[in-house]
Amino acid sequence: MWKLSATAIAAAVRGGEVSAREVVDAHLARIAEVNPRVNAVTQLLADRARAAARETDRARAAGEPLGPLAGVPFTVKECTRIEGVPTTFGTPRFRELVAPADAVPVARLRAAGAIPIGHSNMPTLILAGMHTRSELYGDTRNPWDAARTPGGTSGGDGVAVATGMAALGLGNDSGGSVRIPATFCGVAALKPTTGRFAADQRTLGPDDPGPASQLLVTDGPLARTVADLRLAYETLAGPDPRDPRAVPAPLYGEPPHGEPLDGRPRVAVVADPGGHGVHPSVRRAVEGAAEALRDAGYQVDEVPDVPRPDEALKAYHQLTSTEFAPSWPAVRQLLGEGGDRFIELTMRHNRPVDAAGLIRLMGTWMNIRRSWTEFLDAYPLLLGPVFTEPPVEPGLESRDQAGRDRVASAMRLCSVTSFVGVPAVAVPTGLDAEGLPTGVQLIGRPFREDLCLATAQHVEDRLGTLTPIDPLM
Repeated sequence: MWKLSATAIAAAVRGGEVSAREVVDAHLARIAEVNPRVNAVTQLLADRARAAARETDRARAAGEPLGPLAGVPFTVKECTRIEGVPTTFGTPRFRELVAPADAVPVARLRAAGAIPIGHSNMPTLILAGMHTRSELYGDTRNPWDAARTPGGTSGGDGVAVATGMAALGLGNDSGGSVRIPATFCGVAALKPTTGRFAADQRTLGPDDPGPASQLLVTDGPLARTVADLRLAYETLAGPDPRDPRAVPAPLYGEPPHGEPLDGRPRVAVVADPGGHGVHPSVRRAVEGAAEALRDAGYQVDEVPDVPRPDEALKAYHQLTSTEFAPSWPAVRQLLGEGGDRFIELTMRHNRPVDAAGLIRLMGTWMNIRRSWTEFLDAYPLLLGPVFTEPPVEPGLESRDQAGRDRVASAMRLCSVTSFVGVPAVAVPTGLDAEGLPTGVQLIGRPFREDLCLATAQHVEDRLGTLTPIDPLM
């Protein structure tokens, strides 16, 4: 049963073909078999998951309606609260930081019938780099090749989903953190529009973070199929009193009233955003996805570039460095030996700005968003790479300045689209000559996740899925 999609699991549980307890037990057995090799699941919630499954089975036997994700096991990134479980952020200092309540997305998945089966690994405090290595739990290994990173920062979820330890993963993304591990592990992921999914980021106290953390970070699901992403999207979307940013936009169609577009939307293709270079295997993946969409009836046009990529990337790093600088002396003490290198290397060439500079930066942010809105008015969808290289070695971004700059450049389209706040779906496209997964992302207009998902479905229909797999190590 661990090989089944979330959609198939939920249908089977609702129909009484399998029990939720059988589903959970199958996934727990898979975790026992696989996790020692990949180290993706950190805090296993076996007893709690079995209790939730028993309640699902009791409700079905009593004829009570079950939710759209009934019995579906999912993992939750170590920075996202699960009631009664420590939210460790991967650091020993927070080992006893027990969550008093579920985070909003966890509560919504539970309400739809899904069952949290464990926390998942991530870089310490989400700050130690792109590679999924935490001081508390160690390294998570890519199931396709242990010499390559699984990506991050939601790498634990990417590996758990790819290897069948969970049908869904709940990560978050502020510059590629669900899309990169999805692509490196051969699964799919959704980064929603800023304001589409409600959240409450006051994990460590009553105060809210600054504008970068408020507007760049979005929760997002990882799954083995686009259909499963769609189920998670429908569950997670919508406003909540705890999040004044969340927008009650229609799930399908053009805001504000959900009007459909006429025919297939035009798709712009950029294989090398910013013109800084792209690996041949990544270019082939973009070209293969473009051809799949042409075969599906889309008008697909190669365009010179995305709007203002270098300016947007510089502003992204300036904004995050400025917000982060005041707390850095205290935060770096929590990262463990070497855990501060990535931020140190990032801040070296992205110095914080003063108050006048921040005001100018906020204006630049709005101006770049306007440029993207105009671009997406002409092309409702953009097809491009997630990462302009194949999966790299673990910790490259923290090794030295050259490694950090190489990784930051490779993930540039992810960072820019997070900065702009638009939705994107990462979808696999196959394997490269070395047997490593390849993938692309489909980027849409604000609040048009439905277009991204529908178009990604056409890519998946023609190029197939890659997982679940047994770890190749």
